[in-house]
Amino acid sequence: MTSISAMFLATSSAPTPLYGVYAQLWGVSAAATSVVFGAYALALLLALLVLGRVSDHIGRRTVIWPALLVQVVAMLVFATAGGVGELLVGRVLQGLSTGAGLAAVGAALLDTDAERGRIANSAAPPIGSALGALSSAVLVTFAPMPTRLVYLVFAMVLVLQIVALSRLPETAPHTPGAVRSLRPRLHAPRRILALLGAAVPVLFSVWAVSGLFGAFGPHLATLLTGSSSPILGALPIAIVGAVAPVVAFSTAGLAGRRSLAYGITGLLMAVVVTAFSLLLGQMWLLLAGAVVAGTGFGFGFRGAMDLVLPAVEESERADTLSLLYIASYLGFGVPAIVAGIVLQSTGNLTATTLGYAVVLALLAATAAGVLRLTGDNEGTNS
Repeated sequence: MTSISAMFLATSSAPTPLYGVYAQLWGVSAAATSVVFGAYALALLLALLVLGRVSDHIGRRTVIWPALLVQVVAMLVFATAGGVGELLVGRVLQGLSTGAGLAAVGAALLDTDAERGRIANSAAPPIGSALGALSSAVLVTFAPMPTRLVYLVFAMVLVLQIVALSRLPETAPHTPGAVRSLRPRLHAPRRILALLGAAVPVLFSVWAVSGLFGAFGPHLATLLTGSSSPILGALPIAIVGAVAPVVAFSTAGLAGRRSLAYGITGLLMAVVVTAFSLLLGQMWLLLAGAVVAGTGFGFGFRGAMDLVLPAVEESERADTLSLLYIASYLGFGVPAIVAGIVLQSTGNLTATTLGYAVVLALLAATAAGVLRLTGDNEGTNS
């Protein structure tokens, strides 16, 4: 199941190294890239709202295998794409598939082993993002059919996962209420509202940093180096994805609130380093900013999982994970879309990215204030 979760994120980052190729072939601008990037996040949010809870009622596998099948279709759309329109279609299909499958896979991991499941839920998404971006970049650089082969390879891996899934046991019993669960709503048990209040602002913030590197990383690399190398362009988001799980695994014993606080600190430091990379025109500083961002992401994402998930019942796992992923992907997509609109108007990538960095700093300050406030309230209530 962990590999399926990672694969959902790997396919989502696969197009990132190709943005430079698309720019040369079809004239895709950085602004258009951010819109395509944001379409994925919005489609994913819609799927989470509608389908995020249904696996609690019809079983995990019943949701996961159709999601994998749609992901295969998305890969084929990308492989045959001839313009931005097809990229948008592929990204929307990806978002719907990932939104439907991610909460079900995450809940299945918790069903199997609650402690290891929390760590896997924290580590699998960034691992998938890193592997997807790097493997895509390598294939685009050194293999034939640069706009097709990577998607065909990923499609084959997804088909193998569908076959393997048929041999895994179902981990959740069928319960009534499946149709009712399809009504979009944001719901959480009252007993975890304070925990969500502490976790959600941090989740939004650290995923917004990942969104910055995912949407603008290749264009920033080109701006700083003058090179359109797919590998160089994939490095920022790949570094974030590589560092985050190392942090999540190595700090498994850290208390959730402390981990969230470290995540906020990492976010603020990443914002500063990334801003200086643009002001000084240094690629190595951009990569250093990605390392710090990955550290903050690892602390923040794992801290949110560890703080919230132990407090929910088995029948609430998919519902709660959906809420956590909704907060995450709002941060991942919305700032990138807004930045893309700004970039379309100004045409200034440096100014837009610096403005994005200011917004990230404000988000971090807000998350720190909320974390402090909820902690004080817990202390008062106790």
